[in-house]
Amino acid sequence: MDPEVRQLRALLAVVDTGTFTAAAAALHTTQASVSRTIAALERTLGTRVLHRTTRTVALTPAGTRVAAHARCVLEEVAALRRTAERARGELRIGYAWAALGRHTAAVQRAWADAHPGAALLFVQSNTPTAGLTEGLADVAVLRRPPGDPRLVTAEVGRERRYAVVAADDPLARRRSVRLADLAGRVLASDGATGTTTTDLWTAPHEPAAIRDVRGVDAWLTAIAAGQAAGVTTEATARQHPRPGIVYRPVRDAPWVPVGLAWWADSPPPGLADLVAMVRARLARDGSGDTNVPSRPGGGPILGR
Repeated sequence: MDPEVRQLRALLAVVDTGTFTAAAAALHTTQASVSRTIAALERTLGTRVLHRTTRTVALTPAGTRVAAHARCVLEEVAALRRTAERARGELRIGYAWAALGRHTAAVQRAWADAHPGAALLFVQSNTPTAGLTEGLADVAVLRRPPGDPRLVTAEVGRERRYAVVAADDPLARRRSVRLADLAGRVLASDGATGTTTTDLWTAPHEPAAIRDVRGVDAWLTAIAAGQAAGVTTEATARQHPRPGIVYRPVRDAPWVPVGLAWWADSPPPGLADLVAMVRARLARDGSGDTNVPSRPGGGPILGR
């Protein structure tokens, strides 16, 4: 019996996220399912690929070699998917949390008008490249550099940062806040895809801690319960309103660059139209200079 693609995908999810729990969230399945899939892979290969303890997960020597080959296999599978999707006239846009916010549906409608018969599909994937390197998307919406030289990114706009707190939090009564208002608090942030780090603050006005969460639902739940506050972009505020939480603009925080990323050696058809279309929509928010070039590997185009 040969290894299955889903088994290789599960292995790399554990390696990339660091835990079975985070891997399950990234794959939209359960921790038990990921564990069973890895066990099945090990039985197929006749060797252990992961060394597990109560606190850590690490690749075995054999697992290190298997993981390297698994990445190559999944890249080829992704290439096959891109070929098939393009043959069907679909362009898949990956995103981790909020796509293009309030502009998402407008861009889809504008695309449909300009490209009859070619669907623009938004695909959610909570990975650092929003499903691009996993073969789930042809283009990805990113708000931080992918750090992968195989990818090209182009800035399409910038978004204001918002503080996010529980509805009964004292900051919820304000119309806007400053970064210093969040000093001494615990902040929730997704380490795999988020744009919030302690670099936004200067001593001594820093958060007490950054609590790592995986996915927007876990992030919103922690904030609604008063366990943490958050800082995010305007797109999240538009895409994920929820009872029990409020979003407030952060007056002194730098805006977040929004970029589109794609494979350098395999740009999808209609890419130039898509980039121009998204830039035009985001420019309506006064989101800064959108007449910027594309650059390989993320570079300085995207940032926090």
